[in-house]
Amino acid sequence: MKLVELFKEKQVYSFEVFPPKRTAPIDSINKTLDGLKDLSPDFISVTYGAGGSENFEKTFHVAKAIKKCGIESLAHLSCIGLNKDEVDVLLEEYKSAGIENILALRGDLNPSVKLSKDFKYAQDLIEYIREKGDFDIAGACYPEGHPEAESFGEDLKNLKSKVDAGVSHLISQLFFDNEDFYYFLEKCRNMGIDVPIEAGIMPVVNKKQIERMVSLCRARLPKKFLRIMDKYEDKPEAMRDTGIAYAVDQIVDLLTQGIDGIHLYTMNQPEVASKIHRSIATLLS
Repeated sequence: MKLVELFKEKQVYSFEVFPPKRTAPIDSINKTLDGLKDLSPDFISVTYGAGGSENFEKTFHVAKAIKKCGIESLAHLSCIGLNKDEVDVLLEEYKSAGIENILALRGDLNPSVKLSKDFKYAQDLIEYIREKGDFDIAGACYPEGHPEAESFGEDLKNLKSKVDAGVSHLISQLFFDNEDFYYFLEKCRNMGIDVPIEAGIMPVVNKKQIERMVSLCRARLPKKFLRIMDKYEDKPEAMRDTGIAYAVDQIVDLLTQGIDGIHLYTMNQPEVASKIHRSIATLLS
């Protein structure tokens, strides 16, 4: 099923997982999926590392495992280290496995990765996938602007170009102040970006996690959130509980405001996703 159809019916509720690390067996993802499937997400996305086609096998395995659970999968595809021939092979693999939803990304810049001559930006990959097959293509968006963009307005123009290239729905980077998302959403609609936009929410359960995430995406931390970190950073259980509660508050507010959907960054922790689900289950349509 093409995921864009879901947004016509309901507020979508979905998860993100990542493939097992190199030192872990690939089948270790099954424990994570077993813990998530009973929460009845509308789909589960699976990440893809930057660095070339060697990342594909794990992403492909997890995407197929998600399908075996009876859940639609959304496979990330980062083009920064790929050429057209490699993308052709990967798309054919997805097509043969019945995976028809792809999140098209540029991928993070990495000095160890040889940049692609065929794909400089996510838009290039989106246009290529659109020409090559009948896939539903999702894109990423940044409520506070992409860290590399010259300005917020410039980033919105780039986002409009991605949508015009063939993106049917968007998933946002994590954020911690819903007002930032609402402002972004308003500007998108004014710009003519009218595709569904899911809000990306990450429950923060330890200080190290948030420091890493903020260093990567530069998300703004509201005073309320900073007070939580200051008070509970040396109390792991309390930090975990308050981080989950903060995410629940965000989600309740977003759903109440009628946004298109919630994409929960699970960090492969089904027990955290389960706690959140119990708090919001009655709000999901």
